[in-house]
This record gives sequence, C-alpha cells and structure tokens, in this order.
Amino acid sequence: MIGTYIFIFILVLIVVTGLFTVKQQTNAVIERFGKFQSIRGAGLQLKIPIVDKVAGRVSLRVQQLDVIVETKTKDDVFVHLKISVQFLIRRDHVYDAFYKLQNPHEQITAFIFDVVRAEVPKMILDDVFEKKEEIALAIQRDLKQAMLDYGYDIIKALVTDIDPDEKVKIAMNRINAADREKIAAQHEGDAQRILIVERAKAEAESKRLQGKGIADQRREIARGLEESVVVLNRAGINSQEASALIIITQHYDTLQSIGSDTRSNLILLPNDPTAASGMLNDMVTSLVAANTLTEAKNEVPKKPKK
Repeated sequence: MIGTYIFIFILVLIVVTGLFTVKQQTNAVIERFGKFQSIRGAGLQLKIPIVDKVAGRVSLRVQQLDVIVETKTKDDVFVHLKISVQFLIRRDHVYDAFYKLQNPHEQITAFIFDVVRAEVPKMILDDVFEKKEEIALAIQRDLKQAMLDYGYDIIKALVTDIDPDEKVKIAMNRINAADREKIAAQHEGDAQRILIVERAKAEAESKRLQGKGIADQRREIARGLEESVVVLNRAGINSQEASALIIITQHYDTLQSIGSDTRSNLILLPNDPTAASGMLNDMVTSLVAANTLTEAKNEVPKKPKK
C-alpha cells in the first residue's frame, strides 16, 4: 500500500515538473544538463524532470526600441534625435538570437549611435529636418545588415523627433517671424502703391470731368451773353453799353449770392451804392476806347512792296 502511494507521488511529480506551456508567438529554449537540447513552440510541452530545463523564452512578436541620440550638425548645432527601431527575431534563427547576443538592446543601440553620428554631421540643421527619411533609411540599411547574423530582422527605422538646443529653436522662430513680417510688409507696400495709383487715376479723371464741366459752363455762359447782346441791340442799346450792362448785372448777381450765405465774410470794394454807376461809365468808356483803337489799327494803310 505504501509503495502504491510512493509510485503515485512520483508520477504526479513527473507530470507536474515535466509539463509546461508555451504562449503563442513565443519559443522556449530547452537545455539538458546545460547544453542546448531543443526549441519548443506554442502549446503544451513535455520535458524530462530534473534532466531538462527551460533556459529561456524568446518572443517572436515585433518589438520597438526607442533611442535618443545627441550629435552635432555640420553648422555646429547640437541636436537630439529620437530613433524608433522596430525589429523581430526570425523564427528559424531563435538559436542565434538566444545564444549569440548577451544584450540585444544594447547592441542595437550601439549601431544606431554609430550610424546617426556618421550621417548627421554631414548635414546642416535645415537638411536634418528635410532629410530625416534618408537618415532613417541609412539606419535601417546598416542595422539590418549587422543584425541578420544574430537572428534579428529590422522591420522599420523611424526618426520620430528632432530637438535642437532651446536657444537655436528661439533663433529659428525669430528668423521665421522676421521673414513673415518682411513678406507682410511687401504685400502691404504693394497694396499702398496700388491704392495711390488708383487714387491718382480717379483724381485725374475727376479733374478731367471737372475741366470739361467748366468748359461747357463757360461755353453756355458765352452763348447766353451773345444772345443777351443781340436782344439789347434790338432794344437800341449798342454793344459797348450792352456789355457793360451785362457785367454790372453779373456783379449784382455775385453780391446777391454772397449775401445769401450767412457764413460768408467776403467784402467787394467798392461796394457803396454810387459805385455801380461809376463802374458802368468806366466800363463803357473802356470798351469804346478799345473799339476805337482796334478800328484805327485796321485802317492803317499797308506799305507798298518794292
């Protein structure tokens, strides 16, 4: 009876210590007395108790390693680049990945530092921002070639952040702001120039129309004066007297127009009642004298040609 219990106990111990499970997308490395024995996949697995042991488990899923690298550009600006590398262990190279590298993350980080510090110092700061895809491709190419021997496959390398020194960023923002202010000033100047040109064109057109209006007004005034002189001649008033009368009439019309504006402070001299008759006599005399001189000049005989 005791022997049966011992047998059952040993059997349970073997089952408990010999059975183990492996998760999906994971491989277990089995060693026997410290020597590699086999690689087990996902599911329920069996090993010899005491003799075999699970030396480690290797994930076959895609992993990501983020590395921040400080380096200097060609124009002597220190920048921090955040590099994200996505990698996985090749299913048929689990042995190499487990036994060849002591610390794979440190190995990958060292390669990233080497590539970045070889590529970025060839570029100025602006080119680092513009050519970050080229930097990522160089990291992926060199890292993939180096890690294949260790059973690792590099899926993708990304430059996720470029962070220059704080003073450099402030200076870049100031340069950008100055450029934008310059462009804004140029546009504003163009707008002012267009406004001035259009205003000058409008003023010129206004002057032209105003001049045309004055010319038409004077033409109509002259035509009205001519008709007035004809009417006065029919009434027995000669042209000199008619002209003087018309001028006197316009003089009084002007006085009436000035007087109708209460804010006007214009004074015409002479403006006393007797000045009108004197002005009329002076005008008639002047006009008669002017006509006499014109007739005398026209009656001067021309010298015969020799």
